[in-house]
Amino acid sequence: MNNNQEKVWKVGKWVGILLIILLAVVSIKQLKSIGDSSPILNTISVNGKGESVSIPDIATFSFSVNEIGKTVAEAQSKATAKINNVLKSIKAGGVADNDIKTLSYSINPHYEYTQVTCTQYACPPGKSVLTGYDVSQTIEVKIRNLEKAGELFDTIGTAGIQTVNGLSFAIDDMDSVKAIARAEAIKDAKMKAQKIAKELGVKLVKVTSFYDSSDELIYPYAREGMGVADVMMTKASIAPEIPKGEQKVTARVTITYEIR
Repeated sequence: MNNNQEKVWKVGKWVGILLIILLAVVSIKQLKSIGDSSPILNTISVNGKGESVSIPDIATFSFSVNEIGKTVAEAQSKATAKINNVLKSIKAGGVADNDIKTLSYSINPHYEYTQVTCTQYACPPGKSVLTGYDVSQTIEVKIRNLEKAGELFDTIGTAGIQTVNGLSFAIDDMDSVKAIARAEAIKDAKMKAQKIAKELGVKLVKVTSFYDSSDELIYPYAREGMGVADVMMTKASIAPEIPKGEQKVTARVTITYEIR
């Protein structure tokens, strides 16, 4: 074996030894990591509930107009005239244009069933005959001045509108009401956590998780006065007084604290 070959053999031998040592170190580290487990945090979880009661500041209702004409143009003309008459009165009552919107508008052929006269020998089946067209339009109105809700209902009645679809109350800025309820829920959960920590003889370190399970339900509280059914039975010449009541929003949260 010449000198060059001997040098190559020595270098290869030391490289092999170094690789064996490196593999052994890596294997030992892997075995140690398999035996180790992540530190378990001591935690407690508490639930909190909060409520916020607010008086509704907006009301919505809708009304429909249905007209029949021999032609589409005739039916549309009748429906438009009645709609415009109502909208004029509603706007005069303080309702803004952006608080009035069309929910639906439809045009359908109108058929009438005609029975053919029977003869001595036969009785032909009846048939549907096109007699005109139906035009239907439904308008939704949002009322911000609730003191005028009764007057607006009176306006609908005097305009000859027969179909009025309910009256519902709501809070325009619902997010702020929900925020108040959530803050109360967090406060409730924190007080519970502090009490439990004191009983256990531990300290609250930090929040490790937070879950908001607040529902979207609104609970109305009726006040004395007439309901929607009473309103619809009131004579058009008397502007009804409509109670708006109160609405309650409930928030629920779950908070997990690290304890020490």
